[in-house]
Amino acid sequence: MVSAVFSGTFVGNAESTSPPTAATSPPAVGAATLPAVPTIPVVPTIVGVPNTVAEGVLNPNEVKPPASGTRKARVLYDYEAADSTELALLADEMITVYSLPGMDPDWLIGERGNQKGKVPVTYLELLS
Repeated sequence: MVSAVFSGTFVGNAESTSPPTAATSPPAVGAATLPAVPTIPVVPTIVGVPNTVAEGVLNPNEVKPPASGTRKARVLYDYEAADSTELALLADEMITVYSLPGMDPDWLIGERGNQKGKVPVTYLELLS
């Protein structure tokens, strides 16, 4: 077997397979002396109010555009909505867009007539 010499303060035997001695182990504590710890995390909620922040769910149909900060955008490419929270887009159409606090910066809320949904920024040319 090849042995290596290391300089420093580490002291040990690589060939040892025995567990540490009882003198270096922490003293055993009886289960009755440990404090009770809940195993399920408790998240406070208000009954009747959806917890959209914790779930990370944004329903664009439930949000209103900001008083200022809306912009016009020209759609560069067709986009098929992946789910009901997104807005399908057609190339060269004009839509109104805005962002919401805490929203992913790669997405905006887009509005076309009475339709509203998330749209990817990379599919848009922002105007005005």
